[in-house]
This record gives sequence, C-alpha cells and structure tokens, in this order.
Amino acid sequence: MNLKIISWNVRGLNDKDKRLKIRNFLRSWRADIVCLQETKLEWVTRGLVRSIWSCPFIDWLYLGSEGASGGILLMWDRRVVEKLEEAVGNFSISCRFKNVFDHFEWAFSGIYGPNLNRNRHLMWEELAGLISWWNLPWCLGGDFNVIRFPSERLGTGRFSRCMYDFSDFIALHG
Repeated sequence: MNLKIISWNVRGLNDKDKRLKIRNFLRSWRADIVCLQETKLEWVTRGLVRSIWSCPFIDWLYLGSEGASGGILLMWDRRVVEKLEEAVGNFSISCRFKNVFDHFEWAFSGIYGPNLNRNRHLMWEELAGLISWWNLPWCLGGDFNVIRFPSERLGTGRFSRCMYDFSDFIALHG
C-alpha cells in the first residue's frame, strides 16, 4: 500500500481565505496524512480542522505555537491508518501508526525546528529519544529550519556547525 503524505509549511492558518485554498489543494491531492507546520495557532479546534480538510474520517493532533511562532498540525484518515500512540514534544508531534490495510506499524514525526542555533541540539535530542522509544520504521516531515549543504540556500558559502549536526543526525538515525 502506498500512502500519500503531505508536509507543508503554511506560514500561518489564521486567514480564512488561506484555509480555503489549503482545503482545495488537499481535496485535489487526496492525501492520507497531512502535516502542516508553522500554523501560528496556539489552539486548534475540530471546526478549524474541518475547515482545512473535509475528510469525514479525520483524526488529528497538534502542537500549539508559542505566540506567533511555530505550531504543527498533523491530520490523518482513520480509514487508512490507526493511531496507536502519540508524543507531543517541544519541536515535534509524532504518532505510531498501524496501516489498516496490511497492519504494518511505523512512526511519523512532524517537525518545526527552532530558529536559534543554540536550541537545535534540543530538537536532535527529542527526535533521537523518539527513535529509541518506538524502534520502528520512521518517516519525518517538516521544517527543520536548518539546511544540510550550502548549495541549498543562496548566499551560503560554507558549512556551519548546524549543517554538520543535521548530517550527523541523519547518518546516526537514517
């Protein structure tokens, strides 16, 4: 079974017109799991979720923003995956899923990384803890707010400590 997962930095969900555009995209993309980062919402209600994704079999989990920064909303179609466990951290929300069709168990984490370099080690520790806790095949989606290679951002000519840390994390846990 091939799952269709969408991970999207929406840069805010406060605007009704933006939510309508996202809803139309999601309808045409026919996703099974949707992870939206940078929602900029402290609270997420069932009404807001339904205004974004019209799937009647939706379930969801969120990490509220801190003021106007961050926020993650993870939504899934219960006909496709069953949530077995959940974990909400400071930089991620994660679910241990079981596919309804073939009963395959796996984990998904939606990430919105810190903007400050000094806080990134906390994100890597949080994610490493999840890997060791569930010890399952794992899919990550989101905005890490860091790049791996200078070529990924205009005007970046050299490797930074954060880039090395990102690559080290992938090498250790990928």
